[in-house]
Amino acid sequence: MNLNHLFTAEDDTRAVSPVIGVILMVAITVILAAVIGTFVLGLGDQVQQTSPNAQWTWDQPATDELELTHQGGDTVAVDRVIVTGGDNIDSTNDCDVNNDWSDSNAEITAGDTCRNILTGDAGGTYRLVWTADGGGSSSTLSTYDAN
Repeated sequence: MNLNHLFTAEDDTRAVSPVIGVILMVAITVILAAVIGTFVLGLGDQVQQTSPNAQWTWDQPATDELELTHQGGDTVAVDRVIVTGGDNIDSTNDCDVNNDWSDSNAEITAGDTCRNILTGDAGGTYRLVWTADGGGSSSTLSTYDAN
C-alpha cells in the first residue's frame, strides 16, 4: 500500500491557499478603509469650537461708563466678542466696534481692559458674548448687573 499519495498535495489544489489569502487581505483592507472613512467623515461635521475659559471683572467708574477687564485664562480673539445689554451702549464706542481693548491687537489677554461709554446711566444686565468662527454657536462669557 502506497501512503505517500495521501500526504502529498496534487498540483491543481496547491494554488487555493494563496488565492484565499489575497482575497482575505483585500477584504480586510476594504473594511478598514470603510471604518476609518466613516469615522473621519462622520465626526468631521460634529467638531465645534468651544468657548474660551477666562475670568472677567466688570467695573463702573462713572454712571455712564462700564469697564471690562480680562483677569486670566484663555486668550480671546477681539473679533469674536461683543458687549450686549441695555439700550444705552454707545455703538460707536463699543469694544467690538473700535477694538478698544488696551494693549491688544488681535487677541484679548490677561490685563486687557475695554471701556464702554454709555449714552445714559447704566442699568440692567450686560453680557460679554463670544461667537464661534462662522457664527455657528455663541456663548455668554460674563454677565454684569449694573446699578
